Amino acid sequence: MKPGSPLLDVAELRKLYPVAAPGGLWRRLRGGADAVPKLHAVDDVSFQVGPGESVGLVGESGCGKSTLSRLVTRLGDPTDGSIRFRGEELTHVRARDFAGHPLRGAIQLVFQDAGESINPRFTAHDAIAEPLRRIMGLRGAALDARVREIAGQVGFPVDLLARFPHQLSGGQRARVGIGRAIATKPSLLVLDEPTAALDVSVQVIVLKLFARLRRELGMAYLFVSHDLEVVRLVCDRVLVMYLGKIVESGPAQAVFERPLHPYTRALVAAIPRAGVDPATRPRLAGDPQSPIDPPPTLCRFASRCPMAAPRCREEAPALRRMPSGREVACHFADETADTPAETAALASA
Repeated sequence: MKPGSPLLDVAELRKLYPVAAPGGLWRRLRGGADAVPKLHAVDDVSFQVGPGESVGLVGESGCGKSTLSRLVTRLGDPTDGSIRFRGEELTHVRARDFAGHPLRGAIQLVFQDAGESINPRFTAHDAIAEPLRRIMGLRGAALDARVREIAGQVGFPVDLLARFPHQLSGGQRARVGIGRAIATKPSLLVLDEPTAALDVSVQVIVLKLFARLRRELGMAYLFVSHDLEVVRLVCDRVLVMYLGKIVESGPAQAVFERPLHPYTRALVAAIPRAGVDPATRPRLAGDPQSPIDPPPTLCRFASRCPMAAPRCREEAPALRRMPSGREVACHFADETADTPAETAALASA
């Protein structure tokens, strides 16, 4: 990888899922596999992650965050697009074959629920040891020593390594999942809602652990979450995703303090605040656009946007760079650039 190059470079990535069998009745009635309707889970997404950088990916459930995570970690194959890691194109290798790729250990994933992602027949020791055996080829005393070292790094008691997942607390299972992910010394860690299944008190401890591991090991993070406060705390930059597309990106502090896209404004306005009644927080009106074959000339947020105009239904906004260096996909971003989030037009919707 050349100095100054991004660690991860995703370009024009797409993942479409057919919602009718290509060889079934729909094909006979509509004429060919191309006529089969497709769900656009990830649609023309481009972004970069630098070495040691923490990038947040936020959006509502169903916006495509987890699908994008699976594509980046090569647990799924994209329909189109490019994923370059350390300058090497990864989409040339099928997902089912990537387990044997030399870069498998350099890209790891922390799953949302450690209790569901750890084999219930594995002890904590076995769970952490599995990638060390398969990817790094460790055996015997060297393997045991490395497992104990990792347990110490993630704060997992060594005397609990012989326990099974059902014998551990939620926080302990989370540490096992994190230990398993960092075992191969990855350069990129994809965190898919890693604190969503934890109690609030445990979330704080795990977030501090992530901050320490990033500082000590120099890993980059792609932090996927619907919790904007968590992203604000742990991320340098943030990507906002809506119905398969990135609609805004920029430094985390700038995006949260002065969001440019109406959807980002809605997310920021919905962050719980002390002394504010949840019932008084503004809500988006209208129904979301269907992700199944959305019209290419339609802004996907138009049906819920308080600023929607005829142009939004005739010309889909492209993700464009603003003078500040941030990127936003909205025809009217310039008009909202100087408006604080607290007085957003959304509040009157």
